[in-house]
Amino acid sequence: MRLLQQQRFAASFREAVTLVDEALPAPGPGELRVRHHWCGVNGVFDTQIARNAVDYVTVRLPTGTGVEALGVVDAVGAGVQGWREGDAALSLRFGRGYRTTQVAAAADFIPVPALNRDWLALASTGVSAWLALHHVGELREGETVAVSAAAGGLGHFLVQLAKLRGARVFAVCGGPDKAAFVKRLGADRAIDHRREDVAAVLAAECPRGVDVAIDTVSGAVFDAFLEHIAPHGRLVVAGAAADLDGKPEIVTGPRIAHRIYYKGASVRGFMNGLLTAHWPAAREAMFALYAEGRLRVHFDDRVFRGLAEVPDAVEHLLSGRSMGKVVADLRDEA
Repeated sequence: MRLLQQQRFAASFREAVTLVDEALPAPGPGELRVRHHWCGVNGVFDTQIARNAVDYVTVRLPTGTGVEALGVVDAVGAGVQGWREGDAALSLRFGRGYRTTQVAAAADFIPVPALNRDWLALASTGVSAWLALHHVGELREGETVAVSAAAGGLGHFLVQLAKLRGARVFAVCGGPDKAAFVKRLGADRAIDHRREDVAAVLAAECPRGVDVAIDTVSGAVFDAFLEHIAPHGRLVVAGAAADLDGKPEIVTGPRIAHRIYYKGASVRGFMNGLLTAHWPAAREAMFALYAEGRLRVHFDDRVFRGLAEVPDAVEHLLSGRSMGKVVADLRDEA
């Protein structure tokens, strides 16, 4: 089997990893062997792991990379119940995503209805969206929501979930194609940050303020959301892509307390990896919405084939050009 192994800490994912071959193991008692068909790509997380900058993950080199993978069971170890060869199996374990084959305890895999990459996106990025919006953001029926990077893998789920809750949605994105995309998803207002001032739009069109804002960008977008948070509003920090270089912008201005105190508002951090206990319920909710036809999964148009192209996929995500979920197709990998 082949895998992308992180052998060093480096500034970029590409510099940190090496494609290596290992003997294909047989599953032991209680284990499954799963042949991966797709892996989900997480550009920011992968880059920060390469830099050893994720506080809650201890990286011991050399290590496997990637998290999300969907494949088919091709061997079943002794004593395993409820699994058989040919079943579709999903894995969400750190270090096991960017490889052609995975051998692990049967309990580490999640059964899904079919070998369809939609289930991969729903169980990974979809679960993140659910938890950011409902668990951390505590969205209530009919509130106003603002989402940054709204055309991305996370953002396109957030827009749909907010609309399903009856929210009025302001979707911040970059460029006319992305603006048209989020409008098709149901966004009430697409804000093209390349042509419009986010703060000015919110001031003019949402004078009461935003009840729930979910930001993965930081910088000026975060400032705009904070300035226009509503009384009792919740600003959820789900990322800081603008500060990915490890040198966050130093801002001279009033302390954040002055923005939130008199409104009774809050700024909340969302880190999916710290909410594993809530994953099963969120996954069940996302799967049900999809099965009912109430939720769509969109994948980026660019195709990445094989493990060798995963670094390209990471850089594509970081470029800001992607639209929807980014995956790598491993079906033809030797």
